[in-house]
Amino acid sequence: MSTHALADATAAAMTAGFAAGDFDPLEVLAAVQQRMDECEPTINALCHRDDQRARTAAVASAKRWREGQSRGPLDGVPVTIKENISRTGVPMPSGHAWVEVPISAHDAPITERLEEAGAVIVGSTTMPDWGMLSSGVSSLHGITRSPLDPALTTGGSSAGAGAAAAAGYGPIHIGSDIGGSIRLPCTWLGLAGLKPSFGRVPLDAPYMGRCAGPLARTMADVQAAMAVISAPDDRDYTRLPRITRDEPTDPDPLDTSGGGVFDQRGMRIGIHLDAGCGEAVNPEISSTIAEAAEHFAAAGAEVVPLDPFLDGELLRDMDLFWRVRSWADLRALPVTEQALILPYIRQWAQGGADVSGVRLMECYHSIQEIRRRTVAATAGFDLVLSPVAPDAAFPAEQPMPYPLADQPMGHIGFTMPYNMSEQPAATVLAGYTRDGRTVGVQISGRRFADELVMAAGSWFEQVAGPAQPVRAV
Repeated sequence: MSTHALADATAAAMTAGFAAGDFDPLEVLAAVQQRMDECEPTINALCHRDDQRARTAAVASAKRWREGQSRGPLDGVPVTIKENISRTGVPMPSGHAWVEVPISAHDAPITERLEEAGAVIVGSTTMPDWGMLSSGVSSLHGITRSPLDPALTTGGSSAGAGAAAAAGYGPIHIGSDIGGSIRLPCTWLGLAGLKPSFGRVPLDAPYMGRCAGPLARTMADVQAAMAVISAPDDRDYTRLPRITRDEPTDPDPLDTSGGGVFDQRGMRIGIHLDAGCGEAVNPEISSTIAEAAEHFAAAGAEVVPLDPFLDGELLRDMDLFWRVRSWADLRALPVTEQALILPYIRQWAQGGADVSGVRLMECYHSIQEIRRRTVAATAGFDLVLSPVAPDAAFPAEQPMPYPLADQPMGHIGFTMPYNMSEQPAATVLAGYTRDGRTVGVQISGRRFADELVMAAGSWFEQVAGPAQPVRAV
């Protein structure tokens, strides 16, 4: 396999090569580092590179493979981790400029599980200020750009994770998601990803709606990552059990007698094309999602339209709740550091400055109503297919799809509900707009049905998915 091909290989192809002795983790690491050298000056996906520590891990992995003592399907596989996931001794700036950037003193559960599995962590990936932008614009890092077209956004807030995945910095990249931050980069970069059920991937700092999960070029790599990072950790008091093949689902997503083939005959699948709030959906995107649904119907599923279940008032209250949280973070900083925050985020957070306790409680009740409505609307379906975002990728320099910071987040009407309802939602590439921008389909399921939504995404990739996008960088 050529050096170029090694950087783009899946985790399964890498470990098969390690087992056969065709190449080793050091050769794969060298290929990935060469790709980083080529792409980083343009895309700016990394905020911290770990060349020496990565080499040490690759040397140890290569020795294990030679001695027949592999730790499993991620041993020797290069991965990246978003900068807000702790790694001992590594800067953890959360995307924004500091007078003195904090250094993490511990490893997060995700970091520990990956290292225990033998994965080679090659670096930390960028995010925008506090993760509250759906782009790669940061007061600390500058702009993270799409490897498909550097004029376009990566999406965010897992901006660097998405860019690293699309550029081929190894097969697996861990991001986080509180309202769409894994799935938005996936739709705008042509990737596969999963926002897991709340608590499925343990965090050392859990927060309402916040999840961590993988971004990759294939759903198989997402599944491989989830098998590792979903291991329980008692530091997360919201944690769920790790994913296992014998978890009960209704219906069973996998015909285990047939080698794990996804079978959707008899399933009831919703198609959700109007969020009921936010920006109107681009007709090209609606058409792409409708075409995706036709493939599920042709395979035996019953596909049923799902009516809108949110409204603009609920979306505004969700946005205001986050503004108050970020205003609390902003005002806690010294004045000199407040001035370093991205002006767009400063203005956005200041919208929460004069909110009363009563008004904030109203916002909290709206979040619970979002949860209630989402669960109720989707309870009659095994899966729901929808757009990820109302439109395709926008210019890289824009912090958000819309220009004004006083507008509510009109692009998260399809993604945010599943954070609040704690349900899993995957994304895979579904097609392209006429001008060549990528469009992902969101596949959501009932809470705990993480394996089902990944199986559905994997099936769609294999049966109906379009060709993967070609990098421009």
